[in-house]
Amino acid sequence: MLKDPLTLLGILDRLANLLRSDMRRVGGESGLQVVHLQAMIYLAQANRFSNTPQALAEYLGLTKGTVSQSLLLLDRNNLIERYQDGEDRRIVRLRLSSEGEEMLRVSGLHELWRSSTRDLSANRIRTVVSALRDTLFRIQDEAGGSNFGTCETCIHWSRRSARAYHCEWYGERLSISESRELCRTHVPRSTYLPEDR
Repeated sequence: MLKDPLTLLGILDRLANLLRSDMRRVGGESGLQVVHLQAMIYLAQANRFSNTPQALAEYLGLTKGTVSQSLLLLDRNNLIERYQDGEDRRIVRLRLSSEGEEMLRVSGLHELWRSSTRDLSANRIRTVVSALRDTLFRIQDEAGGSNFGTCETCIHWSRRSARAYHCEWYGERLSISESRELCRTHVPRSTYLPEDR
Protein backbone atom coordinates (compact mmCIF):
# COMPACT_ATOMS: atom_id res chain seq x y z
CA MET A 1 0.00 0.00 0.00
CA LEU A 2 1.42 3.39 -1.01
CA LYS A 3 1.54 5.92 1.81
CA ASP A 4 3.42 8.78 0.17
CA PRO A 5 1.02 11.75 -0.18
CA LEU A 6 2.95 12.89 -3.27
CA THR A 7 1.84 9.69 -4.99
CA LEU A 8 -1.76 10.77 -4.34
CA LEU A 9 -0.97 14.23 -5.70
CA GLY A 10 0.43 12.68 -8.88
CA ILE A 11 -2.71 10.59 -9.36
CA LEU A 12 -4.97 13.60 -8.72
CA ASP A 13 -2.97 15.70 -11.17
CA ARG A 14 -3.29 13.04 -13.88
CA LEU A 15 -7.02 12.64 -13.22
CA ALA A 16 -7.48 16.41 -13.37
CA ASN A 17 -5.66 16.56 -16.72
CA LEU A 18 -7.82 13.78 -18.17
CA LEU A 19 -11.02 15.43 -16.94
CA ARG A 20 -9.93 18.82 -18.34
CA SER A 21 -9.25 17.11 -21.66
CA ASP A 22 -12.82 15.78 -21.58
CA MET A 23 -14.06 19.31 -20.80
CA ARG A 24 -12.09 20.69 -23.76
CA ARG A 25 -13.77 18.08 -25.98
CA VAL A 26 -17.25 18.98 -24.73
CA GLY A 27 -16.49 22.69 -24.89
CA GLY A 28 -15.12 22.43 -28.41
CA GLU A 29 -18.34 20.79 -29.56
CA SER A 30 -20.33 23.68 -28.04
CA GLY A 31 -17.99 26.58 -28.84
CA LEU A 32 -17.03 26.96 -25.17
CA GLN A 33 -13.77 26.93 -23.27
CA VAL A 34 -13.05 24.95 -20.11
CA VAL A 35 -13.60 28.05 -17.94
CA HIS A 36 -17.12 28.45 -19.36
CA LEU A 37 -17.99 24.86 -18.48
CA GLN A 38 -16.44 25.27 -15.02
CA ALA A 39 -18.63 28.33 -14.45
CA MET A 40 -21.73 26.41 -15.55
CA ILE A 41 -20.89 23.44 -13.35
CA TYR A 42 -20.39 25.79 -10.38
CA LEU A 43 -23.73 27.52 -10.98
CA ALA A 44 -25.44 24.12 -11.19
CA GLN A 45 -24.15 23.39 -7.67
CA ALA A 46 -24.16 26.82 -5.97
CA ASN A 47 -26.70 27.64 -3.29
CA ARG A 48 -28.77 30.83 -3.19
CA PHE A 49 -26.12 32.57 -1.04
CA SER A 50 -23.26 31.76 -3.43
CA ASN A 51 -24.58 32.33 -6.97
CA THR A 52 -22.92 35.71 -7.59
CA PRO A 53 -20.13 36.70 -10.00
CA GLN A 54 -17.87 37.44 -7.00
CA ALA A 55 -18.41 33.98 -5.49
CA LEU A 56 -17.79 32.37 -8.89
CA ALA A 57 -14.51 34.30 -9.25
CA GLU A 58 -13.43 33.15 -5.76
CA TYR A 59 -14.35 29.55 -6.49
CA LEU A 60 -12.47 29.44 -9.79
CA GLY A 61 -9.54 31.49 -8.45
CA LEU A 62 -9.89 33.98 -11.32
CA THR A 63 -10.13 37.75 -11.55
CA LYS A 64 -13.52 39.44 -11.67
CA GLY A 65 -12.67 40.69 -15.18
CA THR A 66 -12.01 37.20 -16.51
CA VAL A 67 -15.18 35.87 -14.93
CA SER A 68 -17.15 38.85 -16.25
CA GLN A 69 -16.06 38.09 -19.83
CA SER A 70 -16.97 34.42 -19.40
CA LEU A 71 -20.39 35.34 -18.03
CA LEU A 72 -21.00 37.69 -20.98
CA LEU A 73 -20.36 34.84 -23.42
CA LEU A 74 -22.58 32.43 -21.47
CA ASP A 75 -25.30 35.08 -21.31
CA ARG A 76 -25.08 35.77 -25.08
CA ASN A 77 -25.46 32.02 -25.69
CA ASN A 78 -28.53 31.89 -23.40
CA LEU A 79 -26.82 29.38 -21.09
CA ILE A 80 -27.21 31.47 -17.92
CA GLU A 81 -29.66 34.00 -16.52
CA ARG A 82 -28.93 37.07 -14.40
CA TYR A 83 -31.45 38.40 -11.90
CA GLN A 84 -31.55 40.84 -9.01
CA ASP A 85 -31.50 39.65 -5.43
CA GLY A 86 -34.95 39.77 -3.86
CA GLU A 87 -33.77 41.66 -0.76
CA ASP A 88 -30.80 43.70 -2.00
CA ARG A 89 -31.41 44.97 -5.54
CA ARG A 90 -27.70 45.86 -5.92
CA ILE A 91 -26.73 42.18 -5.90
CA VAL A 92 -26.76 40.32 -9.21
CA ARG A 93 -27.50 36.63 -8.95
CA LEU A 94 -26.82 33.94 -11.56
CA ARG A 95 -28.40 30.65 -12.49
CA LEU A 96 -28.29 28.25 -15.39
CA SER A 97 -31.00 28.79 -17.96
CA SER A 98 -33.06 25.81 -19.07
CA GLU A 99 -30.79 25.72 -22.17
CA GLY A 100 -27.72 25.65 -19.91
CA GLU A 101 -29.13 22.85 -17.78
CA GLU A 102 -29.98 20.85 -20.90
CA MET A 103 -26.55 21.47 -22.43
CA LEU A 104 -24.81 20.09 -19.32
CA ARG A 105 -27.24 17.17 -19.12
CA VAL A 106 -26.71 15.96 -22.68
CA SER A 107 -23.01 16.87 -22.98
CA GLY A 108 -21.71 13.55 -21.69
CA LEU A 109 -19.42 15.53 -19.40
CA HIS A 110 -18.05 13.34 -16.62
CA GLU A 111 -19.45 10.20 -18.27
CA LEU A 112 -15.91 8.79 -18.42
CA TRP A 113 -15.60 9.42 -14.66
CA ARG A 114 -18.96 7.80 -13.91
CA SER A 115 -18.24 4.71 -15.99
CA SER A 116 -14.73 4.33 -14.55
CA THR A 117 -15.89 4.55 -10.93
CA ARG A 118 -19.15 2.59 -11.09
CA ASP A 119 -17.60 -0.60 -9.65
CA LEU A 120 -16.09 1.09 -6.58
CA SER A 121 -17.73 0.05 -3.34
CA ALA A 122 -19.56 2.61 -1.21
CA ASN A 123 -16.96 2.13 1.55
CA ARG A 124 -14.05 2.87 -0.78
CA ILE A 125 -15.79 5.97 -2.10
CA ARG A 126 -16.56 7.20 1.44
CA THR A 127 -12.92 6.72 2.48
CA VAL A 128 -11.55 8.58 -0.53
CA VAL A 129 -14.14 11.37 -0.25
CA SER A 130 -13.33 11.85 3.44
CA ALA A 131 -9.56 12.04 2.85
CA LEU A 132 -9.85 14.36 -0.14
CA ARG A 133 -12.43 16.59 1.55
CA ASP A 134 -10.18 17.06 4.60
CA THR A 135 -7.25 17.86 2.31
CA LEU A 136 -9.35 20.30 0.29
CA PHE A 137 -10.53 22.11 3.44
CA ARG A 138 -6.97 22.43 4.73
CA ILE A 139 -5.65 23.74 1.41
CA GLN A 140 -8.51 26.25 1.14
CA ASP A 141 -7.91 27.35 4.73
CA GLU A 142 -4.15 27.79 4.25
CA ALA A 143 -4.72 29.67 0.98
CA GLY A 144 -6.87 32.16 2.89
CA GLY A 145 -9.79 32.08 0.48
CA SER A 146 -13.37 31.00 0.90
CA ASN A 147 -13.94 27.45 2.04
CA PHE A 148 -16.53 26.30 -0.45
CA GLY A 149 -18.36 23.20 0.73
CA THR A 150 -21.78 21.72 1.42
CA CYS A 151 -23.93 22.13 4.50
CA GLU A 152 -23.46 18.67 6.01
CA THR A 153 -19.78 19.43 6.67
CA CYS A 154 -20.30 23.04 7.84
CA ILE A 155 -20.24 24.29 11.42
CA HIS A 156 -23.18 26.63 10.66
CA TRP A 157 -25.52 23.82 9.57
CA SER A 158 -28.02 22.28 11.94
CA ARG A 159 -30.72 19.69 11.55
CA ARG A 160 -33.91 20.67 13.35
CA SER A 161 -35.79 17.53 12.34
CA ALA A 162 -35.66 14.79 9.72
CA ARG A 163 -36.75 17.26 7.02
CA ALA A 164 -35.87 20.66 8.49
CA TYR A 165 -32.37 22.08 8.08
CA HIS A 166 -31.12 25.48 9.13
CA CYS A 167 -28.13 27.74 8.39
CA GLU A 168 -27.10 29.55 11.57
CA TRP A 169 -24.85 31.94 9.58
CA TYR A 170 -27.67 33.29 7.42
CA GLY A 171 -30.46 32.52 9.87
CA GLU A 172 -32.37 30.76 7.11
CA ARG A 173 -34.21 27.49 6.72
CA LEU A 174 -32.69 25.18 4.08
CA SER A 175 -34.35 22.58 1.93
CA ILE A 176 -32.81 19.12 1.59
CA SER A 177 -31.56 19.97 -1.91
CA GLU A 178 -30.08 23.30 -0.74
CA SER A 179 -28.12 21.52 1.97
CA ARG A 180 -26.30 19.60 -0.79
CA GLU A 181 -25.32 22.72 -2.76
CA LEU A 182 -22.03 24.63 -2.60
CA CYS A 183 -21.75 27.59 -0.23
CA ARG A 184 -19.03 30.23 -0.06
CA THR A 185 -19.44 30.86 3.69
CA HIS A 186 -18.77 27.21 4.50
CA VAL A 187 -16.66 26.63 7.62
CA PRO A 188 -15.52 23.01 7.83
CA ARG A 189 -16.82 21.29 10.92
CA SER A 190 -13.63 19.20 11.14
CA THR A 191 -11.53 22.38 11.57
CA TYR A 192 -13.26 23.14 14.84
CA LEU A 193 -14.48 19.74 15.94
CA PRO A 194 -11.67 17.18 15.38
CA GLU A 195 -13.69 14.45 17.08
CA ASP A 196 -16.15 14.54 14.15
CA ARG A 197 -13.58 13.15 11.75
